[in-house]
Amino acid sequence: MNEVLCMKNITKRYENGVLANENASFSLCKGEIHAIAGENGAGKSTLMKILFGAEQPTEGVIELSGKQVKITSPKVATRLGIGMVYQHFMLVDELPVYLNVFLGIEKRRGILLDKQAMIRETYELCRKYDMPVDPMAPCGELPVSLRQKVEILKVLARKAEIIILDEPTAVLTPQETEQLFRQLRILRNDGHTIVIITHKLKEMKMLCDRITVMRQGRTVGVVNAADVTEQQLSELMVGNAVLLKVNKSPAHPGKIVAEMQKAVVPGSGRLRLDNVSFSVRAGEILCLAGVEGNGQQQAAECMTGQIAYQGSVKVLGQEVSGRSVRTIRNLGMAHIPEDRMTMGTDQQASLHENLISVDFGSNTRLGFLRNKKLRLRSEQQLMDFGVKGQYHTPIALLSGGNMQKVVVARELSQSPKLIIADQPTRGVDVGAIAFIHEKLVSLRDKGCGIVLVSADMSEVLSLSDRILVFHEGQIVAEITDVGNTSEQQLGRYMLGIDRMEAGS
Repeated sequence: MNEVLCMKNITKRYENGVLANENASFSLCKGEIHAIAGENGAGKSTLMKILFGAEQPTEGVIELSGKQVKITSPKVATRLGIGMVYQHFMLVDELPVYLNVFLGIEKRRGILLDKQAMIRETYELCRKYDMPVDPMAPCGELPVSLRQKVEILKVLARKAEIIILDEPTAVLTPQETEQLFRQLRILRNDGHTIVIITHKLKEMKMLCDRITVMRQGRTVGVVNAADVTEQQLSELMVGNAVLLKVNKSPAHPGKIVAEMQKAVVPGSGRLRLDNVSFSVRAGEILCLAGVEGNGQQQAAECMTGQIAYQGSVKVLGQEVSGRSVRTIRNLGMAHIPEDRMTMGTDQQASLHENLISVDFGSNTRLGFLRNKKLRLRSEQQLMDFGVKGQYHTPIALLSGGNMQKVVVARELSQSPKLIIADQPTRGVDVGAIAFIHEKLVSLRDKGCGIVLVSADMSEVLSLSDRILVFHEGQIVAEITDVGNTSEQQLGRYMLGIDRMEAGS
């Protein structure tokens, strides 16, 4: 295949001395789907931000079609035919699809917007690349899989030849993932070159032609996806053997540690939670599964005291309504929130300050912090969870995955009786996923009740003892025989194709 892009000896050193990339290399051939993989902090996201012009390299060169280029901004990258779809979508919810697609490059007839031309071209892009989206639909009313398609259409409208996608399947069902893969293959067959940043080994094998593996800021290998196993790939990413399968014995559920009775959460249009009842017991992992926006997050937010509700929600025997988040936590609850940036961390604080922010325990004397003891505890947590950073490092300097490790380390180190774990391994590398899973199972075996909210099908099926599937604010299935449930069947429940009354 014809090489269209080459990044040579890319080094990125920040002003504080953090080295994100060191002599990293990366190349693309026209018309391939290429994964870039590695542990959190391996430098893959920084390398792709450099390619898209969002970061500038300290050293190194980029060649496009054999000519050296300087990509000083995303605007320059777009002009050169490079586009990027971020994991967190950048859409204006109030605007229709066609205006989001052409935002900033609006078509005009004189001084007026040419609405019909934009609608027509949006429709043509949808038809050509098998992305059925209504050009007139408000973006805020679209499900997550269609919002992602709008982001891809935005890139295509800007004539991108190289398209970078960051964790594109993070919140998709198996059926939606298969559909996305079909659309990406259509793009590849049309001559586009696709780069995906992902932690999902199975998907790399299913979709990609080649895989570039990074470790500690460097490129450590480029392999043909067909020539490596998932186990070999994980070992190349981490540098040692990784256990991919969760080892857990059967659960032995005890007393109820959290319960919800006829809970209702209003929303615009339909109810966000519609008369939902369930309980979780000590010694079990209960998963709340569903496509994003179908009520499972709201159920978690009710239990953690973040949103108001009608009905009853009890945590460790106490009604949650009217209690502060701190009071609920003091009952013995830990919470790994879905959004690590706004809810899970203080971006202005250090790793140490974030780790000690929820519980000082016995580490105070006469009202003063026992700083030495707390620092030693923080350093041990950072070591145990493999966080790449020192206790005094500002958390804002960490990669997203390393931030997530800090949140998980803090929450799982409190000896909780109940854990609400909302997307606990999102954006985390394969080695850290195995460690977090092992830690959750260990806490379950010690009698902790765990409520897991996850969009990762393999995580749901390998970690859960029981699954409640949410669709349009209701529980549409309760799965107790998790070991004999396929990803496809789970996906059918999540999409509302099949329904099984909870408890049947």
